[in-house]
Amino acid sequence: MSYVNPDPEPERTPGLESGGGVPPGETPPAESSMPEAGPRQPDSTSRGWAKAPLIIILVLVLVVAIGFLTYALGLIL
Repeated sequence: MSYVNPDPEPERTPGLESGGGVPPGETPPAESSMPEAGPRQPDSTSRGWAKAPLIIILVLVLVVAIGFLTYALGLIL
């Protein structure tokens, strides 16, 4: 297997100015890429919160709110 340099040689590549620039209206040399896209990956992102963590958070918020309410009522009475 022989090594092939993927970079274009400016002396041999048509359409390149000195220094490697491309003149206006000229298409730059193509880059090497994969011939086709890879296999389709399923969308694995979750679409929201699970029910259990949401219920636990709501219960904790209610417990704290009830605690503040009873503390405030204890100060008043």
